[in-house]
Amino acid sequence: MFEKDEAFALSDDVFRLLRDLIRDYSGIYFDDSARYLLEKRLTARLGTNNINNYRDYYRYLLYDRNREDELAAIMDILTVNETYFFREKNQLLSFSEEILPELRQKNRNSRKLRIWSAGCSTGEEPYTIGILILESNLFKDWDIEILGSDINRRVLQAARRGIYRQNSFRCLERYYINKYFDPLPNGSFKILDKVKRLLNFGYLNLLDGVKMGFLGRIDVVFCRNALIYFDMPSRKKVVEGFYNVLPDDGYLLLGHAESLINMSTAFALKHLKRDLVYQKPVSSSQRMVSCPKR
Repeated sequence: MFEKDEAFALSDDVFRLLRDLIRDYSGIYFDDSARYLLEKRLTARLGTNNINNYRDYYRYLLYDRNREDELAAIMDILTVNETYFFREKNQLLSFSEEILPELRQKNRNSRKLRIWSAGCSTGEEPYTIGILILESNLFKDWDIEILGSDINRRVLQAARRGIYRQNSFRCLERYYINKYFDPLPNGSFKILDKVKRLLNFGYLNLLDGVKMGFLGRIDVVFCRNALIYFDMPSRKKVVEGFYNVLPDDGYLLLGHAESLINMSTAFALKHLKRDLVYQKPVSSSQRMVSCPKR
């Protein structure tokens, strides 16, 4: 097994090379203060690949035929996945009480609803969205699809299983647990199929604009507490991708600690009863078409 010693320490120049490579690949940025954290988390990968120093590991990430698999493995190590059901409740109430009824009216002809949880982690957020849609009773017999994406393949596997322990229910009322989960003998709970069938989980790098474009039209994008780990150019690129998949009047919901200040002016800030959200404005051409003739 690989053991780190002084000869294998992460030098300043290689740290910057690795940091920039990871940023260019995923948008996740490690500033100088996070050098020790990056070194600590990557040490095991050197041992796994029988590489004796970080400079050779950097070359491996650049040129080896298995570089994509290794970069995916790094994402499993580096990304933070703290989440739970009904996180940021006021925003979810705004979604349930105001946005969903609006979408019911707006999409009444197509009877389709598509929502994307970008950076879905272990699945608590998209399953929460599914529960709220079922609770609303607004979309019976509709074509509903909730997309859950993440760059971490390990958490996606957990999301697909849909099995959770008590820590995931810290903000969830017993009513929802009884109605939407089956208890398991080991003390955990499994999400019911009536929720699970609304969801599709998949790997997606938010910096991959081409693959993001394949998602098609999305009515609401949830991207909460993910952009805070990106540098500013990466944030701008991701938000531009969200703008492109949303229709006019589509919604972007960020975490309470996040905003689009200094990032994008393409979205309008909308005041709902319980929260502030971002909305893609109606295009100028569409506004002209919609204006009544005098």
